[in-house]
Amino acid sequence: MSAIFCPAGNAENFPYKSSADAPRWLREIGLDCYEYQCGKGVHVGEEAARRIGLAAEENGIVLSLHAPYFINLANPDPESLKKTVGYITSACLVAGWMGAGRVVVHSGALMGRSRGEALDIAKKSLAEVIAACDDAGFGHIALCPETMGKINQLGDLDEVLALCGLDGRLIPCIDFGHLYARSLGADDGAEAVERMLNRMEEALGAERASRFHSHFSHIQFTPGGGEKCHRTFADDGGYGPAWEPLAAAVARRGWSPAFICESAGTQAEDALTMKQIYRRYADT
Repeated sequence: MSAIFCPAGNAENFPYKSSADAPRWLREIGLDCYEYQCGKGVHVGEEAARRIGLAAEENGIVLSLHAPYFINLANPDPESLKKTVGYITSACLVAGWMGAGRVVVHSGALMGRSRGEALDIAKKSLAEVIAACDDAGFGHIALCPETMGKINQLGDLDEVLALCGLDGRLIPCIDFGHLYARSLGADDGAEAVERMLNRMEEALGAERASRFHSHFSHIQFTPGGGEKCHRTFADDGGYGPAWEPLAAAVARRGWSPAFICESAGTQAEDALTMKQIYRRYADT
């Protein structure tokens, strides 16, 4: 097994109008997977979803899906939780139509609470979400709580790993750009990569850690807040984090994560660059 690579959604150089053409195009340019974006809401119908799934199957492309960005597991309001359950089960329904095995979920915001209080609320919310997904027949789809980029959001590495401790089916979505941004650039380079991967293995065990889900891009951050915006590999300005130390570490460990590139518009070409650099380490 080895790592797989793809863009988040359709890049600026995507030459077609329909996402059903994405799997064939991704295979042709040398990528392995595709993360369908429902960040602004779940608005795809069954017929369209099944077309994407069939195209993915025909072209050997692994699918995942990003649930709506506005999900907040740390909101204790019962009506909010009801909506959250609805958003995530709707995302799982579409993922099931497509044959996507993973659904990425944002962890949430602190909303003036301590990090511990917000994490406790998120754990209870996620437990209800898991139960609802099981009841709806979506137990085969892995939910992936994501590390977040703003300092006032729930979702540093330890918080996401704590959420994943609720159920062995949960797979962390480690966004290394987000961790770089919320650490104000500290989580970068070989030493930081080893520390983060070791922490994942300690919390999840080697087997589950080895197949983590991941987002990666260069990120611009502000000193007071963390993440400001996604950049591209071609941007000047010294934006991080560096990809090569992570590629080397994953290859050396023989791990097989899915890396979804979230560069701002160049996510397909940057994903291909990521794969090429990774292969240099994996093939040696």
